Amino acid sequence: MASSEPLFKRVAVIGLGLIGGSLACAIRRNGLARTVVGADQRSEELQLGKELGVIDHAASTVSEAVRGADLVVLAVPVRATRAVLEQIRPTLEADAILTDVGSTKSSFVNDVEAVFGSLSPRIIPGHPIAGSEKSGIRAANPELFANHKVILTPPDDVSQPHLARLKALWEGCGATVLTMSVAYHDEVLAATSHLPHLIAFSLVDTLAGEDENMDIFRYAAGGFRDFTRIAASDPVMWHDIFLSNRDAVLRVIDHFTHDLEQLRTAIANQDSATLLRVFSRAKAAREHFSKMLSGQAYVTNNSEKQVTFRLQPGGAITGDIRVPGDKSMSHRSIMLGALADGVTEVKGFLEGEDSLATLQAFRDMGVTIEGPDDGFVRIHGVGMHGLQAPRGPLYLGNSGTAMRLFAGLLAAQPFDSELTGDASLSGRPMGRVADPLRAMGAVIDTAEGGRPPLKIRGGQKLSGIHYEMPVASAQVKSCLLLAGLYAEGSTSVTEPAPTRDHTERMLAGFGYHVHRDGATASVSGGGKLTATNIDVPADISSSAFFLVAASIAPGSDLILRHVGMNPTRVGVINILNQMGASIEILDEREIGGEPVADLRVRSAELQGIDIPEDQVPLAIDEFPVLFIAAACANGRTVLRGAEELRVKESDRIQVMADGLAALGVDTTVTPDGIIIDGGQTIGGGTVNSHGDHRIAMSFAVASLRAAGEITVTDCANVATSFPGFVELAQGTGINISAEGTE
Repeated sequence: MASSEPLFKRVAVIGLGLIGGSLACAIRRNGLARTVVGADQRSEELQLGKELGVIDHAASTVSEAVRGADLVVLAVPVRATRAVLEQIRPTLEADAILTDVGSTKSSFVNDVEAVFGSLSPRIIPGHPIAGSEKSGIRAANPELFANHKVILTPPDDVSQPHLARLKALWEGCGATVLTMSVAYHDEVLAATSHLPHLIAFSLVDTLAGEDENMDIFRYAAGGFRDFTRIAASDPVMWHDIFLSNRDAVLRVIDHFTHDLEQLRTAIANQDSATLLRVFSRAKAAREHFSKMLSGQAYVTNNSEKQVTFRLQPGGAITGDIRVPGDKSMSHRSIMLGALADGVTEVKGFLEGEDSLATLQAFRDMGVTIEGPDDGFVRIHGVGMHGLQAPRGPLYLGNSGTAMRLFAGLLAAQPFDSELTGDASLSGRPMGRVADPLRAMGAVIDTAEGGRPPLKIRGGQKLSGIHYEMPVASAQVKSCLLLAGLYAEGSTSVTEPAPTRDHTERMLAGFGYHVHRDGATASVSGGGKLTATNIDVPADISSSAFFLVAASIAPGSDLILRHVGMNPTRVGVINILNQMGASIEILDEREIGGEPVADLRVRSAELQGIDIPEDQVPLAIDEFPVLFIAAACANGRTVLRGAEELRVKESDRIQVMADGLAALGVDTTVTPDGIIIDGGQTIGGGTVNSHGDHRIAMSFAVASLRAAGEITVTDCANVATSFPGFVELAQGTGINISAEGTE
């Protein structure tokens, strides 16, 4: 990454061990400084560094190395930091950046304040998450930081230009730079780095003292060798780290030993339920957090995957497919199964990130959940009052459904809870559920504008209310009905237009009576849920992309299997049929209280229509792809009464209009809908999906009638609702490829 003008004139690296030497070498190789000067109390290492080309100059003293440097990096043992700071203080340039590479940040800040009196805006603690069992200057590796993370913990009043330069230096060495507070860094590292090292040292030491120690190590499996490998790390360095990060390490040790004692007790008592709960929760948590990059060790900002769809024009849709399970039902099956008495088995569970976030949240509250394994989940219910306080915030990814339904379920629990999500979810309004819940007696704090995170105070007594919904919303209705399970008296919700009724149907399936009176649904608190088995049908919202695709692409003939045909969800079929689509409903049946059918759809000449307003709530999630159908139809299509679309993962009316405009299709946006004149040529171009999975998939469908290549950006969230979409689309005839990194 060499440039004509280096970032720094003179960099002084104090301490030429593995990290210091590797950084010096990387700075030189990448042309990030004119001169790299090294200092080390081991004269032989210092001279070797000069001979090996790790540094440009070897300074005889620390003061000499620092003089004239505009960046000073301390790479010395943690407990030697204060003495080195005393040495550099007299010659440190007034505008120089001072940083370090230590594993604990509180101790570095304390040492700086002791020597300099305060943490100035140009002193920026740092910690590269990289290492090796090797040590010394000979192990210096300029690629050590490539594709690794570096954490910077700048003070609140940090000099932004200084921070930008230091960040650019680490990025020039190939690292990804993150920032977090000093205290949070030390807590995170105590849990994810320091404790594992402590356990490894202790385990090896314990087993080495056993009589059969030779056989223990001779026959140890790979997992033991992999885990205890870190016990070969530098004992002096780790001695310093544990003493310097004492408080955070002690807290995590106490937490770990408490949980370990619970496992010991479970084994002694032959308590298989506790063992299964802990092991399944741990396995799932590791997979979940690895996949979703949330609440994890080293990432405090949401470093989203970047995925781009590239679509070639044309194609016909053919085949016999089954799309993934219904997302709405997958969420609710986990929620109600967790609160039921007994074991609930679920088939057809959607293994997308949204549904997995709900599953993980219940594991975090003490529920044992086996799977998912090819759509099969077994939930060991804890009963209506069996949830346990989570250890931290419940992260719900991109799922507005999960957050709104959880708000209702958690409003009356005896413990405090916090609901968080990704950047997209954090910008979406939650006042629509928080306000009526507060009217029931809940205590809920939100961020500015009623947005997440939601902080819910436990121990509140709820009272039933009657709520007239101003806007039809299944999520708000479900939230209040779920809260009503815990409320004193009756809770009723009247909707201005029919919305999906999965919650009401599934509550009945779990043995909880829901009273229906026209547009009003009500429940009485104090009942119980009884475990049942659930077969989740294929998601009609996911099927909608293929219903439209086969309708608009000439020569298409497609069968969709086991599609959910809940009458509150079939708006997309009703609207397409009114537009002249050829959709044949086959083998209608009922499974677990939900109607399902197979659908055969063939290409047809669609006609523009005025979409009946009574169909809008029944197709609210499917409108993005229906806009594509309208663009391909003959004549004008008019949508009214769809304000709800503006508060989904994106403002779906405006984002779709912008995307169509990028492809040369003119539309007229109205406050509550859109007007689309069909028959316009869909050209090639680039569409920004704004992280909205349904927008991304809709423009994939548009490629079937496009005149040129379409590029859709920001498509990573497709995995939240439709895992395997790209592969299934390719198999049916859409010319799509996905590019990007995770």
